[in-house]
Amino acid sequence: MHNVIASATLLLAVTGWPAIAQWINYPTPGIPRTKDGKPNLSAPVPRTSGGQPDLSGIWKASTGKYLANLAADGIDVGMLPAAEKVFRERQDNFGLDRPSGRCLPHSVTDFDAHGSPKKFVQSPGFIVILFESYHSYRQIFTDGRPFPKVNDPAWFGYSVGSWEGDTLVVKTIGINEKTWLDDAGHPHSDALQIIERFQRRDFGHMQLQLTIDDPKAYAKPWSIRIPYEFVPDTELLDWVCENNLDAAHMVGK
Repeated sequence: MHNVIASATLLLAVTGWPAIAQWINYPTPGIPRTKDGKPNLSAPVPRTSGGQPDLSGIWKASTGKYLANLAADGIDVGMLPAAEKVFRERQDNFGLDRPSGRCLPHSVTDFDAHGSPKKFVQSPGFIVILFESYHSYRQIFTDGRPFPKVNDPAWFGYSVGSWEGDTLVVKTIGINEKTWLDDAGHPHSDALQIIERFQRRDFGHMQLQLTIDDPKAYAKPWSIRIPYEFVPDTELLDWVCENNLDAAHMVGK
């Protein structure tokens, strides 16, 4: 998305058309830089006044393979028979009922794996993640509150986080069963609990360990690791599902 907009902006500039107003080349203030002015992505981890790693900034997954399939590395996820049946149906009909094909939002796991930029805004008591794709957002509360009683499942569920040393550990429950874990169609039940462990290794690199714990769909919890890269000198672009042409072509097998 960013590359497409950047190319379009360059074309308009060359042809003399009015430029698209986007902050795609604006220097990010306050980030470390090398002598030649380039972002120093190997600089030390920035920290908050409380001493925790500051995750603020724009990040993206280094690879898109986990959006296509969370089990892309060949892990045996141990689906139970009912979940296996749903997964095979989704595979066989080429994702006919994929939520994103109908302009419905992604959720925690597939947005974790999505290659589009996401902006972390870290404050005392909560972290907000702004997603460029679908113009969505997510809240992670770090103020010590307990989970609510889930009467109304949500697209992003309910997330609470805490720090274990330099690792932010986030647990999420109450995710709408209409969501898929990935574009491959891995299903989940109302018993799903997601555990995310965010560890910023240096200024420009972060690792997410993502664990799926759903005893109604999988024989045991299973985990993957998704590498993240810091995206400097840019901002999120406007991405809304406003002209969806997918549905008419999603006819299945």
